[in-house]
Amino acid sequence: MYTIGRAVRSAANFLIDFLFPPTCPLCNAPVDMHGDLCIDCWTAFNWIDGPKCAKCGYPFPAHIDVSPTALCPTCAAGECALDFIRSACVYDDASKAAMLPFKHAGKIKYSYFMALAMIWALHGADICPDIVMPVPLARRRLRHRTYNQATLLARPIARVYGVRMDVDSVHRKHRPDMGHKTPKQRAENIRNVFTVVRPDRIRGRRILLVDDVMTSGATFRELRRVLMRAGATAVYGVSFCRVVRAV
Repeated sequence: MYTIGRAVRSAANFLIDFLFPPTCPLCNAPVDMHGDLCIDCWTAFNWIDGPKCAKCGYPFPAHIDVSPTALCPTCAAGECALDFIRSACVYDDASKAAMLPFKHAGKIKYSYFMALAMIWALHGADICPDIVMPVPLARRRLRHRTYNQATLLARPIARVYGVRMDVDSVHRKHRPDMGHKTPKQRAENIRNVFTVVRPDRIRGRRILLVDDVMTSGATFRELRRVLMRAGATAVYGVSFCRVVRAV
């Protein structure tokens, strides 16, 4: 029965590929599989694949030879937003051109390659989450946007880890958008916006937070604060891209 079912699925996939040949979701160039990026689009992204902070994943300059356990100044000072963070790429013109339509213009098909890149970024990470949690949206913003982009990214990540995705244990109050704010303003804006409404699901759990963009880390830091207060034992994070500021 399993063999028959697999054969039926293979035939269905062949028919879909025949009728709708796979193309790059960003530029429509032919690709091998639905959802994959073409080589030109893939190489346009600044993937974080070189030396980086062992804890938060902040990329070091490529020419620097550092230990795999090296920490960035923030993590060395004990000020990391979470217990562990990884991001797939740097937030720049290329990732912005994909992120903004995905986040605000309904290009949810981009979630496939973004989630795969985030899974790749987590490869080899010494974490064992019990829960995968997309960063919540306020209900007002969810009604306006109709979807939470973090949930689309979190679903395949939860499947890879074989754990449940939690979308309703934490609620978020509406606050004005944090775009173009300073790190201090972001921290003030996000303070006390999250409420744990199901602490029984959080207590004693290791939680992997999922978001599309990490800017200052204020959102991750505030979520960790309320989750740890509710009894979580560890809070990790992964984002598709992150802002990297020149130092």
